[in-house]
Amino acid sequence: MSQFFVSILIIFAGGLFSLFLARQFKLMKIVAVFLLSTGCFLGLIDAATKLLHSGSEAVSFKYLNSFSLAFQIDGLSAFFLVTIFAVCLLAAIYSFHYMDHSGEAVRTAVHYFFFSILIVSMALVVTAANIITFMLSWEIMSLSSFFLVIYNYESLENRKAGFLYFVFSHVGAMFIFAAFGIIYGYTGSFEFGAVNSIPQTAKIVVFIFSFIGFGSKAGVFPFHVWLPHAHPAAPSHISAVMSGVMIKTGIYGIVKMYTLLNFHTLLFGNIVLIAGVVSGILGIVYALGQHDFKRLLAYSSVENIGIILIGLGIGMIGVSSGNQLMAVLGFAGGFLHILNHSIFKSLLFMGAGMVLHKTGTRSIDALGGLLKNMKITGGAVIIGSLAICGLPPFNGFVGEFFIYIGGFKGVALDTSAFVMSCFAIVSLAVIGGLALACFTKVIGVAFQGEPRTKAAVNVDEKGATMLLSMSILASACVLIGLFPKMIIHLPLKAVSALGLGYGHVSLEPFEHMTENITLAAVIFLVSLLFVIAVRWFFYRGKTITKSGTWGCGFTQPTVKMQYTGSSYASFILDFFRPAAPLEENHPKIKGRFPLKTYYQSHVNDIAELNMKGAIVNPVLFLFDKLRWIQHGDIHLYIGYILLAIILLLFFI
Repeated sequence: MSQFFVSILIIFAGGLFSLFLARQFKLMKIVAVFLLSTGCFLGLIDAATKLLHSGSEAVSFKYLNSFSLAFQIDGLSAFFLVTIFAVCLLAAIYSFHYMDHSGEAVRTAVHYFFFSILIVSMALVVTAANIITFMLSWEIMSLSSFFLVIYNYESLENRKAGFLYFVFSHVGAMFIFAAFGIIYGYTGSFEFGAVNSIPQTAKIVVFIFSFIGFGSKAGVFPFHVWLPHAHPAAPSHISAVMSGVMIKTGIYGIVKMYTLLNFHTLLFGNIVLIAGVVSGILGIVYALGQHDFKRLLAYSSVENIGIILIGLGIGMIGVSSGNQLMAVLGFAGGFLHILNHSIFKSLLFMGAGMVLHKTGTRSIDALGGLLKNMKITGGAVIIGSLAICGLPPFNGFVGEFFIYIGGFKGVALDTSAFVMSCFAIVSLAVIGGLALACFTKVIGVAFQGEPRTKAAVNVDEKGATMLLSMSILASACVLIGLFPKMIIHLPLKAVSALGLGYGHVSLEPFEHMTENITLAAVIFLVSLLFVIAVRWFFYRGKTITKSGTWGCGFTQPTVKMQYTGSSYASFILDFFRPAAPLEENHPKIKGRFPLKTYYQSHVNDIAELNMKGAIVNPVLFLFDKLRWIQHGDIHLYIGYILLAIILLLFFI
């Protein structure tokens, strides 16, 4: 594992040097981006090599002469490392021109320091080989990402977002601690290998606690409340990292605990699949009702976590039912969607970052006509939008295709598995349709039409490193969609490493599927090019004239007559009103000559509404009543410590 540790040391050095060079802004950025990118590139090469060769390496160090810090890279951790290092590499490159405020040199240097800590901690989380190492890495990851969320700490909204993220991170960590505490209570060991020996009843409790804890980090409904607040608050490349890879550490934790418990009951598959369906449908419904570009993408992450969980749930049901092909298809589809989502969601957040950087607004309804002046950004966002909707020939289709096929393999099973498989298939279709509506809204309102406000007029897309990162990600969306055969063996290697008794997964049936996908994509592209060529042939040499659009006698249209995001999505949101209550503020029009009016709408998140009333407010009320404990008197605090020691003596 020497190359792995060399790569994370280089990444950490990039963050450390940025602090020392804070007063030399441009040099600081060059050094930080170079070292972060170099470390990520070396880590990516190392992880990909280990994944392709199915190798496994382990190392441990003594910690405080009492505990062992153990690390291991197997097929599963190598797969997640590939995703982490690839996205962080491009995010670091993107940041060079995005972080261009020389007046905030110290803040930018601190940002690069915590960015490096976040990358290192994510890599350590997925390679941790015992409880102590895992929780230490997990806490470092949570704290470093918190400081990145509150980068613009002057904003009250950002501080609230950071506070909410901090609370949910540690509430989730408490559930993970509880799960590990149960394991330690039965085994007396911090080693992951001992997890399998606990009783079956304890395994169910441990899995549920772990699912809540890791699900909170992953953004699973209803533990997702922090996500739509934190992602818009962070700088856009950090949003890309948090949505593209950091929340996937929660998925890693769920899969890791499932494999460690080695208890393949149908219950686990049902829990994961149902949570995936609810997260997928409600996530995209809430995304459809958003006016903030980055907030929309954040809710879309909840939707895609739902799709991943549906794939994993199908895989778990396949394992419990003894259907090997269903299991492999479900897990492989889920893992492939993890990789694909990290690509197209990072692309979309970077596109949103370019829009924010040049227009100064995240409001979709304040934009319009951006495609005319931001052709590369607009093209990249269109590709990302097509990919996230699961449309061929883009990468999002491939992962969902395998999940679909896995679901169809479950239709032939007994009653319970049959019902859950049908549930998954129908839900995926609903999610896909809603995603298409959501992202046609983004493209139609923000990038097409005419500028709605001055912010969208005469914009440009200068920033070579930003355009480079987006171009690479957009190309990956197309290449994986056209040639999935070159990438399918990566998730299959991860499936082989799960320890489900399948050993080496045969590539032959999957290669046949991917070849058919490539053939269909080629036929589609050839047909498209043929239509374009025919059109060019018949229109060649003809004069192109421009004139105003006939307005049925009305000759003074304005930009205010265009569809807004609210009007575009209203008929769909009306259908989901019980799950997504809509607040509208629109005074009635009165008189023959009514005054200027307005319309405002806001889709409420039922989890956030109910959690605030049922949990947050009572907890705040309780703590408010306990304020008397804190007097500021040092003697009283010493008394608390002595009382705690006396109470602990009774249990020792």
